[in-house]
Amino acid sequence: MILRRSTAMLHSFSLSTTTPKLLSHFTPSFFLCTSALSPRIRIWLNQSYSRRTRAFSSAVVTASSPKNTGTDTFFAEDTVSWQSLGLSDRISQALSNAGFARPSLVQAACMPSILSGKDVVIAAETGSGKTYGYLVPLIDKLYGARHDADNDLEKATVSSRTFSIVLCPNVLLCEQVVRMANDLSGDDGRPLLRVAAVCGRQGWPVNEPDVIVSTPVALLNSIDPKKHHRSDFIRAVKYVVFDEADMLLSGGFENHVIRLIHMLRFDEKLLSRVNKAGSENPVEPNSDSVSHFDFEGEEDMQNESISEAEEMSEGDVDAEDLMEETQTSPVKRKDWRRVRKNYERSKQYIFVAATLPVNGKKTAGAVLKKMFPDANWVSGSYLHQPNPRLKEKWIEVTTDNQVDALIEAVKQFGSKASDHGAGVSRTMVFGNTVEAVEAVANILQRAGIECYRYHTGLSLAERAESLDDFRAKGGIFVCTDAAARGVDIPNVSHVIQADFATSAVDFLHRVGRTARAGQFGVVTSLYNESNRDLVNAIRAAGKLGQPVEAAFSRKRSFRNKLKKRGSNEAGQISTAEFMVYGIKYFGEQMPIVKELSYSPCFLHKHKRPHTHKEIEK
Repeated sequence: MILRRSTAMLHSFSLSTTTPKLLSHFTPSFFLCTSALSPRIRIWLNQSYSRRTRAFSSAVVTASSPKNTGTDTFFAEDTVSWQSLGLSDRISQALSNAGFARPSLVQAACMPSILSGKDVVIAAETGSGKTYGYLVPLIDKLYGARHDADNDLEKATVSSRTFSIVLCPNVLLCEQVVRMANDLSGDDGRPLLRVAAVCGRQGWPVNEPDVIVSTPVALLNSIDPKKHHRSDFIRAVKYVVFDEADMLLSGGFENHVIRLIHMLRFDEKLLSRVNKAGSENPVEPNSDSVSHFDFEGEEDMQNESISEAEEMSEGDVDAEDLMEETQTSPVKRKDWRRVRKNYERSKQYIFVAATLPVNGKKTAGAVLKKMFPDANWVSGSYLHQPNPRLKEKWIEVTTDNQVDALIEAVKQFGSKASDHGAGVSRTMVFGNTVEAVEAVANILQRAGIECYRYHTGLSLAERAESLDDFRAKGGIFVCTDAAARGVDIPNVSHVIQADFATSAVDFLHRVGRTARAGQFGVVTSLYNESNRDLVNAIRAAGKLGQPVEAAFSRKRSFRNKLKKRGSNEAGQISTAEFMVYGIKYFGEQMPIVKELSYSPCFLHKHKRPHTHKEIEK
């Protein structure tokens, strides 16, 4: 078991009991705790201070538990109900019908903040219930708004329609979110709201849904400037969720996501300006005001970086100047780049992640603190560290014994029924590359162990089939990190790292596939001498009960360190070595991975990937 220091060392505030209140009722100058959220949920609000024309305040909600065994580290107290968090009776009943009797600690901490309308950042460990943590309150708000509109036909116009978008990094996660949302149904068995995915081969839905789940690129393609529904779409969006926010705010997703944020914020400014101009009789402006925006040359926005976004927030123009300018001329493209701080908010932004470091100016956490300074932060008790329900086994291997160690680990747990009472054993085996996954799968099959394969070398249909079979039948699932983020597979009892992760972030997401939702799990990590520094840092942080990120330097992460070393030293035992020893172990009949070179220069030609984009390639 991972030892963990008491959260009291991190939070020196004493707990108190007060009458139940939502976070929207809290004043930023006091520390309060609500019994409705259970004594385990500590809320600390910074004293607000004036900055230019708007006060700055931040709410930090930590879902914590004094115990570290069983479900006490996952569920909120028995006295905490869905209704006590501010949810309607209808959504509470839908949750009960779906088998969710009570909320998790993270859900109890984040739902009141989302219901209050504040921007929210949910940074909590994997398997803590984050997806329903944001889906449930948004569905509740949207259902209530739709029900009110249906009862008032005069207000039920196209312009008054509101809906939510959820952005995910890949199609798999989009489909998973849609499936989870559709599981919440009314007494008639039908989903409470219409939820649709816009990604992959799924285009814009014919019947407009209440929630659209999409990838950033697919969404941008769907609201192309030449399409008439773009302005209506931007105006109607009231709730925006960024799932796996740390990934969406980095790498190839960064420019697209920042572009979408500016599109939405620009619409907020237009609406705020119109309402301010007619403050005595505020009106809902026609969505054509958005279409006046100069979309020509908009592709330049794709090159906009996060650092530029930070500069924009500092170089705001005066509201009156902007009003004057727009009264005499159409909105210019440069106006898009101005993110004024003093405007009336009309949209809610929610960011969700299992890893969200804040060290450094360009990390996802630091960017969010800069761009959304007033957001409420909800942090899990075991953020950036394995949870206490996880048992870890560390095995240092060499070329001669790695295959033996792998097969022994798989047989040790793969042949046993799950301890969760489901009667099905599920084991996930991770490799760093497509070739490594194929090599491991072939080795296991030669040893008489059937397994599923999951990597980007397979088609979407083949991956979906493997995942569905694994969910339904259990067994051994050999995969790349494509299956490490956000994929919710129930009752995975064992995770094996045949290739040790190339970074602490990847490590946390891999081990987070087991010991989810209050269950227990085992992780077996195979590593060699080249991984020892990273392994020692992770293990040292675990023994001290500290987040893994605390073991790293702010200026030099292990990911960068591994890049500089080169793939032979940085990576786990190479795919070529895996296969060579597999042939030695099983004889010449060992299956060969297609197009895999065994020449001495293999390691130089096929460098170890170090980013999610490189891994997927």
